[in-house]
Amino acid sequence: MAKGDLSEYRRRRDATRTSEPVPPAAPRTRKKKSGNRFVVQEHHASALHWDFRLERDGVLVSWAVPKGLPPDPKVNHLAVQTEDHPLEYATFEGTIPAGEYGGGEVTIWDHGTYDLEKWTDREVKVVLHGERVQGRFVLFKTGRNWMIHRMDAPARPDWERLPELIKPMLAVPGELPPPAEEQAWAYEMKWDGVRAVVYVDGGRARAMSRNDRDITVSYPELRALGLALGTTQVVLDGELVAFDERGRPNFSTLQQRMHVADAASARRLSARVPVVYVIFDLLHLDGRSLLREPYERRREELDTLGLAGQSWQLSPVFDGPGADVLAASLAEGMEGVLAKRRDSIYEPGKRTKAWRKVKNIRTQEVVIGGWRPGKGRRAGTIGSLILGIPEDGKLRYIGQVGTGFTDALLADLSSRLTRLERKSSPFATELPSAVRRDAHWVTPKLVGEVAFTEWTPDGLLRHPSWRGLRPDKSPQDVRPE
Repeated sequence: MAKGDLSEYRRRRDATRTSEPVPPAAPRTRKKKSGNRFVVQEHHASALHWDFRLERDGVLVSWAVPKGLPPDPKVNHLAVQTEDHPLEYATFEGTIPAGEYGGGEVTIWDHGTYDLEKWTDREVKVVLHGERVQGRFVLFKTGRNWMIHRMDAPARPDWERLPELIKPMLAVPGELPPPAEEQAWAYEMKWDGVRAVVYVDGGRARAMSRNDRDITVSYPELRALGLALGTTQVVLDGELVAFDERGRPNFSTLQQRMHVADAASARRLSARVPVVYVIFDLLHLDGRSLLREPYERRREELDTLGLAGQSWQLSPVFDGPGADVLAASLAEGMEGVLAKRRDSIYEPGKRTKAWRKVKNIRTQEVVIGGWRPGKGRRAGTIGSLILGIPEDGKLRYIGQVGTGFTDALLADLSSRLTRLERKSSPFATELPSAVRRDAHWVTPKLVGEVAFTEWTPDGLLRHPSWRGLRPDKSPQDVRPE
């Protein structure tokens, strides 16, 4: 490790083009004893990272740490050594112009002093005394790069690592709570979108669907949410929503985004069909699980994060009366409301009566078991889909849907269903002969959603209309609403 060499720092910077301190090349008078300042700067360059700098031999020896200093001794973070920086950089904040080396916003995230325990070309051990970070850390070299490791226990004894997966808690269909129980419930709008649990760690956001699929690449808008949260570790629960020109959630519009699986296409489409992440719960915050905290407390903690951006917002909470909230949701063209008990804990993966969904529009998730060919204008393509619901490991027939399709949806469905063709019916129940006569059977893997008016006495959908595929859900998730 070279000592106090600023030649590379100067070579990369032009003092006439950047506000960063660029000291002259003349030799500096060195102190006999090294200083012991440290600084951590949050750097929004081409990729968010944190610059960790230690005063040593008249310069700031520096590492770029993509995910920040590790708060947990069980996790090491990458640290890429960069050129030495001048001591004046310890107080630098500002914007490095675009096109310049390290272009982007720089702010001081933490600063303080350190105690030195060891310093060699391959290992640096320090004890940090900062405003946000206190503790014993070691930087150690592994091949070309370095890693940084926390050597002592986390600052809090109750620290928990950010979980890899929390299955979303589910609501049951139901009626509004009776007026006598109003005070025990809070109300939210029911957003007509795709459920997503978002994990943010080191400024990077990862989104998981209800059926445990990583859907991050499909929604590049979430990158900005990760950048906004920075080093704040969170797990958020919410709904990805597309809005129409009137500002109302539109599930048909969202369909255009749900099937995009490559980053370049998702970025292009996000400019034309933007999506907003509507956040309604906080499940983990900076090493602390909130799953056992009551709903009301979780919402209070969520509000303190100040989450408001172009592509994310908080779902408003209403005290009631529930009937007034439901009436307002209908007037605003919303799907309905969710009633949530204020004292309810978060139960991952469970469908619980502590959350009730009360709908203005009746919808039903369905499994596609086959299709029938169209006639007239629809000749040569799908005329209707044959639908079912899993019951006791078997598929029960619940009717057909032949409306609500666009030409693009029909083309996409034809392609998907062709790959799932089979010779025999997947249904356990007997189908009407008119349906069996020209049916094309498919393996029941695709889940969709229909709107309908009511169930008939014999368990069929009345007046169903197609709303779209639900790639965020699996057949085992489907049950009667």
